Amino acid sequence: MGAEADRRLALAVDTSGIEVAGVTLAADLAGALYWPEQQLLVVSDLHLEKGSSFATRGILLPPYDTAATLERLAGLLSRYATKIVIALGDNFHDQGGPARLAAADRAGLLELQHGRDWVWIVGNHDPDPADRIGGVFAASVTLGPLLFRHEPTPRANPGEIAGHLHPVARVTGRGRTLTRRCFATDRTRLVMPAFGAYAGGLNIRHSEFVRVFGAPAFTAHLLGQRRLYAFAAAQCLADGHQ
Repeated sequence: MGAEADRRLALAVDTSGIEVAGVTLAADLAGALYWPEQQLLVVSDLHLEKGSSFATRGILLPPYDTAATLERLAGLLSRYATKIVIALGDNFHDQGGPARLAAADRAGLLELQHGRDWVWIVGNHDPDPADRIGGVFAASVTLGPLLFRHEPTPRANPGEIAGHLHPVARVTGRGRTLTRRCFATDRTRLVMPAFGAYAGGLNIRHSEFVRVFGAPAFTAHLLGQRRLYAFAAAQCLADGHQ
């Protein structure tokens, strides 16, 4: 790896990693996880074609979200020696998304899959397998002590890595209040941030996270410019709090 690639990697990865069920995973500041021993990259909630989905309902957004999301994904794959990619559901914003893919985006997606095993976990937005997007489809994947699925289960399944909730955390410091996407984890299981360009977020103080983790005795690892910032969930602000 050259000096420039080393610099990009240093800016993109929190080298301390995040431990889940005894496995240490590299946390990329794009909102992905990398498992070096398995050469496995995990992303969640791409919500491809969200812009075109809104357009069908008369809500006009710039139609570039898919291209932007795939470009960020390509950047991840250039940083890591990746043999397996797992996308944790809500890969498309709706069931018609794959059919609306522009030809260039479809070609780019298939090129990203070249030479790799690619697993699409089905989500609530895209519950059925789709044609002409490559890869294989699964409800969940178990690898070693880790279980990869879309929706987190309540207070169960040690080793579970899920998406669906789009965690974000609000924190205050130096007179400012910031809201950032984050990894939410109690070291037993983890909920990933949404990766998609147009994906929204749910505050980790929402009751849905209590349902998953129990009391807010878990940690939010906020995505910063150069590293992750860890905050106890109880220290983070609920919506509406200053």
